[in-house]
Amino acid sequence: MTNEELQLLVEQISEQYFNKPFRHTAVFNGRLRTTGGRYLLASHNIEINRKYFEEHGLSELEGIIKHELCHYHLHIEGRGYQHRDQDFKKLMKRVGAPRHCTPLQIEKRTRGMIYKYQCQDCSQTYERKRRVNTDRFVCGKCKGKLIKIEV
Repeated sequence: MTNEELQLLVEQISEQYFNKPFRHTAVFNGRLRTTGGRYLLASHNIEINRKYFEEHGLSELEGIIKHELCHYHLHIEGRGYQHRDQDFKKLMKRVGAPRHCTPLQIEKRTRGMIYKYQCQDCSQTYERKRRVNTDRFVCGKCKGKLIKIEV
């Protein structure tokens, strides 16, 4: 999906669910990491994380767009557009927008990454969340050299 196709989709969803036009720009932003999308207060533009579309498909993308359009339309009207505001909660419920998007599988795998090391002398194994410099650190049991085990 291109940015032009995304723009058309956002305009279509805005008309269909909100009965109001979307008069600003919607684009994919590859730098977004922890969120499905964001509404920019200063420019009124919407940025969407492309990874959610690639991994979860069109239905997830539509949910993210609805969520961001809730921020957009409420902010334009001068009503409560933040997550904690009642106007926002009511509008989200009315249009069927999700509060949170489905977590990415790619992010889950890298978040819980484990490094495994084994002593060459006594075969003691170690699991660590962070990498260990094997030139500097040795086995705590026998002071032998550590080697990284591929997982």
